[in-house]
Amino acid sequence: MGDCGAPGDVNSNVLVARSTGDAQLDKAVWQWLSWDKNEKTKEQIERLLQNGKHEELRDRLCCRLTFGTAGLRSAMGAGFCYINDLTVIQSTQGIYKYLERNFSDFKQRGFVVGYDTRGQVTSNCSSKKLAKLTAAVLLAKDVLVYFFSTYVPTPFVPYAVQQLGAVAGVMITASHNRKEDNGYKVYWENGAQITSPHDKEIIKCIEECVEPWNGSWNENLVDTSPLRQDPLKKICDSYMEDLTKICYHRELNMQSSLKFVHTSFHGVGHDYVQLAFKAFGFQPPIPVPEQKDPDPDFSTVKCPNPEEGESVLELSLRLAEKEGARVVVATDPDADRLAVAEQQENGCWKVFTGNELAALFGWWMFSCWKESCSPDADVSNVYMLATTVSSKILRAIALKEGFHFEETLPGFKWIGSRVKNLLDNGKEVLFAFEESIGFMCGTSVLDKDGVSAAVVIAEMATYLQGQSLTLAQKLIDIYEMYGYHISKTSYFLCYDPPTIKRIFEGLRNCDGPQSYPKCCGIYNILHVRDITTGYDSSQLNKQSVLPVSKSSQMITFTFQNGCVATLRTSGTEPKIKYYAEMCALP
Repeated sequence: MGDCGAPGDVNSNVLVARSTGDAQLDKAVWQWLSWDKNEKTKEQIERLLQNGKHEELRDRLCCRLTFGTAGLRSAMGAGFCYINDLTVIQSTQGIYKYLERNFSDFKQRGFVVGYDTRGQVTSNCSSKKLAKLTAAVLLAKDVLVYFFSTYVPTPFVPYAVQQLGAVAGVMITASHNRKEDNGYKVYWENGAQITSPHDKEIIKCIEECVEPWNGSWNENLVDTSPLRQDPLKKICDSYMEDLTKICYHRELNMQSSLKFVHTSFHGVGHDYVQLAFKAFGFQPPIPVPEQKDPDPDFSTVKCPNPEEGESVLELSLRLAEKEGARVVVATDPDADRLAVAEQQENGCWKVFTGNELAALFGWWMFSCWKESCSPDADVSNVYMLATTVSSKILRAIALKEGFHFEETLPGFKWIGSRVKNLLDNGKEVLFAFEESIGFMCGTSVLDKDGVSAAVVIAEMATYLQGQSLTLAQKLIDIYEMYGYHISKTSYFLCYDPPTIKRIFEGLRNCDGPQSYPKCCGIYNILHVRDITTGYDSSQLNKQSVLPVSKSSQMITFTFQNGCVATLRTSGTEPKIKYYAEMCALP
């Protein structure tokens, strides 16, 4: 819990009278009621205390938020392990402390704050309010803060950190999670999400200063402080200009008769995707009217995740049929991921998987590079990357074409950091992806970006139409040339961490202690890699080449028949995910 500060203005007699009989819990309740100035979340804890709900109080107050694959993420509501005004203030105080230690020029270089359009009335909690409190903590300490005056796509924050030379940035978002959730995504000065050791050190700093400082609650500072700057116009203009670096067929785009439908899933994407299409010379895509404007309830979809496929794309597909548009692009609520659907000759729709889209993007970005590069360009200086649970299609393309392919741990934070490292060493990175429809085309943004991916796929579809090809037909061409890569990815929901631990421990101790399964049904297992423990049976020293990640569960099985299957826990949702792929030779 960190050190307990002195109690504030709460009536201590009332608290003593309602003691839970658990000293640690009493202290946590006391802290919460002393520090929280949000009446709604304060009432939630008061009510639980009055009703004797000690178990729920313990769940809410006796553990803290930790960094997963996409920063801090949890449900909105009262408690130290939830996203709310107080935990966001505490997190920002910890970040302030850590940055002050690491950068002598922190206050001058500044900090970027962005937010999406999520909100919850019952907790009086919204992304914009949480962003204002984030800014308040820093402004009260005389830090220059670049605070966006309206909601922005998540990729605008890492882009702004690099463009403005800030030391770090935060985006308040829970991306495609259910409506009850929110999150706090942290970017380092290099424009990539933080990785270890920064995340662990920041958590330590948060625990050292859990009591809100004077000024931390003053959300009006963003409107009154001379240290607050609005980077919206500069960043938006600069981003759209940089986007044209990956536009290769502007003339074709301007003449194209191909129509596109775009849905922003009740999130931030509409305005920015319209501008991106304009930057590429296209007519604007047709928006889905019911989903165009922000709505924190995501009222037309059962879940705001375009990855779920046709079931959540219903409105887009019907509109596309009505308008005669053959391609649908869908950005998730914070516009960092992209789903694509294309109408086939038989009238049915094909919703592409993340791995299929990556095959198309990989082929496209390399073909465009080849056509536009100088005669003395060295293909061995070119790189593409993917997370280890994603398709190996880029590896196959790289082997045949002569560029490099690298794998990282799951999560774009690992890709962003590695890409920055490669760029700093004079390498050229064309494309990177994760199978959960996260794509990075070019290197203007060192994170996944649904806005740029949407307009690149539009240009690709336009170019292919000129060759009398659809995206689906081109995908088959790519597989014919580089080898078929057939994958199956899905998940099981599991809300009970002990059950998840039991499942993975069962796999590690299948035929006795520290003995992994040797077969699955009639299929023999050749190798096992366990990222949680660092074991890899395929290596001479039995050590995994990828870094160990003890905080999450992940085991990969390589079968004798060439199939590779991975089981892992999600870093952002209560899911056990599985990924399986068969790779054939060309």
